[in-house]
This record gives sequence, structure tokens and C-alpha cells, in this order.
Amino acid sequence: MNYFEFFSLPRKLTIDVPALEKQFYSLSRKLHPDRFASKPVAEQEAALAQSSLLNDAYRTLKDPIARTQYLLTQEGVELEEQSKSATEAARASGTEKKQIVPPELLEEVFELNMQLAEMRAAKQMGEDEPELRRDLMTAKDAFDAKMLETQAELERLWADWDAAVEAEDPGLREATKDAMVALLNKRSYLRNLVRDVNEALGV
Repeated sequence: MNYFEFFSLPRKLTIDVPALEKQFYSLSRKLHPDRFASKPVAEQEAALAQSSLLNDAYRTLKDPIARTQYLLTQEGVELEEQSKSATEAARASGTEKKQIVPPELLEEVFELNMQLAEMRAAKQMGEDEPELRRDLMTAKDAFDAKMLETQAELERLWADWDAAVEAEDPGLREATKDAMVALLNKRSYLRNLVRDVNEALGV
């Protein structure tokens, strides 16, 4: 049973979170271990498994990004950020997992990597570079703004996905799915860039 089925929800991306929360607490009470203390071991174990599934499902579905990622995996998509094969290959070779740079960010990422290298070199030499620090803060603000834009684009795609599900339109579903994958990978990449800048700035 997938998480949507567990809560009797359609595979849509816009959900009533307060209603989900209410259902979660109701089911939590029903599956509480104390209610099964005098039951046979098999029943206790089944309730424990259901309770674990309940917690995982609720934690995933209440968060819109986690919900989107989960729905995509249910649709057979292996997101770049979550790719186990990529993670395992990187771990085996002792390297960092590489992410594909979104084409529209190539120029900015090239510039940023040069600035980060300069900042790291300056730190090793015990020097402070106020101008470089300002440039990195400007870059961070730009990436933060792009993260907000990505969120707004994702929200539009959630509506498109739900409309495709309602209309049973496989073409729109596929196009929306592809667009969501690209945006989630871009969001992940941007988040990593912001993290790298914060590390370089020591914030």
C-alpha cells in the first residue's frame, strides 16, 4: 500500500493538510501499542508495522516537496538527488556525488566556483577578502531568489498535475512529470550552491 492509499487520498499534489493531520492523530490513537498489549504477538507486530507506515506516510505527505518526490518515485522516476546508484558509486570511488548543472545556471555556476576557490585560498592564507565576500553574498541572494522562483513554478505544476489526474490526460501527466523532475533537480542544485556559499562565508 502506498502512502496516498494509506490515507485514502487520490495521487494528487494539492491536499488538505489540516484534514491529513486530523486523520493522522485519529489513526495514531487506533494503532497505539497500549491498545494491543494484551493481543497475540502477531497482532502486536502488525499494529507496529502499520504505525510505522502511518508515521512515514504522514511525514512525507504533509511536506509538499517530499510529497512531490514520493509521487514521482511512485511514477517510476529516480530523481537525481535520491539516486542510490549514484550515491553508492560516489561512495565506492571516494568522490562526491556529481549533479548535472541545469543549463541555465552554467555561466553563474562557473563564476561562483571561481569565487569559492579564491575564497578558500584566501582563508588558507589567513586573509580576508571583503570584496570577494560581498560578491559571494550577492550570488547567494541571487540563488535564494531563484529558489523562490522554483517553488512558485512547482506550485503551478502541482495544479497542472492534479488537473491531468482529474481529466485522465496521460499526455499532460507525462509533460508535467518531466517538468517537475527538472525543477526538483534544479532546486536541489541551487540548495547545494547556497550551502557551499554559506560554508565559504562561515555562516
